[in-house]
Amino acid sequence: MSSRARRIAISMAASVMTLSLAACGVLNASESGDGASPAKGNDITVGLLLPEKENTRYELFDYPFFKAKVADLTRDQGEVKYANAESSAPRQAEQLQQMIDDKVDVIVLDAVDAKAIGDGVQKAKDAGIPVIAYDRLAEGPIDGYISFDNELVGEVQGRSLAEALGDKGEGSDKIVMMNGSPTDPNAKQFKAGALSELQGKVTIAQSFDTKDWKPEIAEANMAEAIEKIGKKNIAGVYSANDGMAGGVIKALEAAGVTDLPPVTGQDAELAAVQRIVTGEQYMSVYKSYPQEAEMAAEMAVARVQGRDIQFEALARDKVDSPTHKGIPAQLVPVVALTRDNIKETVVADGIYEVGDICTAKYAADCAQIKLD
Repeated sequence: MSSRARRIAISMAASVMTLSLAACGVLNASESGDGASPAKGNDITVGLLLPEKENTRYELFDYPFFKAKVADLTRDQGEVKYANAESSAPRQAEQLQQMIDDKVDVIVLDAVDAKAIGDGVQKAKDAGIPVIAYDRLAEGPIDGYISFDNELVGEVQGRSLAEALGDKGEGSDKIVMMNGSPTDPNAKQFKAGALSELQGKVTIAQSFDTKDWKPEIAEANMAEAIEKIGKKNIAGVYSANDGMAGGVIKALEAAGVTDLPPVTGQDAELAAVQRIVTGEQYMSVYKSYPQEAEMAAEMAVARVQGRDIQFEALARDKVDSPTHKGIPAQLVPVVALTRDNIKETVVADGIYEVGDICTAKYAADCAQIKLD
């Protein structure tokens, strides 16, 4: 079995196991797997540290779904203490220390800088507070990790871009790669996955690592690439997420490009979905944030309540960080989002209603693809 197929199989198997356990009532059981009383009851405090607000997902989806799931799992007795670092690693370190000082029972951490936060994770461990890495694998003694299969995300992006360029037939094969933040380990995995699909098929004319994933930096980088390569010679753009895709498209339009090349993305942000509807953006990667957030809540509650069987069922894979090996992990599946499957993905999952996407500005394009 290929590594890609194995990752998909592991992710789907873990998801099926989680659903099976939930259906049987195991995840909400009042006793731990060995019949002993839980380490803690429902009156627990869960710390949630998210990294930034540039990407709208964290405030709109991750936090609300996580909070609601903790409430459900603890019969409304559990509390979520929430802090967003707004792209500042020092601020996140302070927020983590504050949660340690407040003696929360467990911390779920999406690191701004995976390496820099390692000392804080060690401090939490020393204080007896387990830390679950969320979405990004932080360094230090992490108790568990939940994310999407990040290399698979990159593969989906790269494969989609390669297919789009193939559909265009003869012409330039030069692309620009707009990668994510160099301090985010996920960005390296996205890039590796994309390169596995693009190398040997296209010419990578320019490649950028984008500080803090900022759209305005991506826009400036793209303007530089246009000047160096020439606007008529850019066949496509690999953008690691939707926010940066928006910056890339702004730069292309500012340079007078009317026939936009295919541009990838990730996160299924509303603005990106609307750009996909109009054809400005070729695709995004839809990741079920509700599923990720709810599984993270289940892992955190099971871990702090001493429900070992439930925790192990939720984290059946193993991953390695630069500092620790064999970290229990859960990888959530992803899907390529294009004009063809908007209704079957973000609309069907309740992320957006058709009315959210198909405002007056986009009504004609929505009608064209029968999104109404």
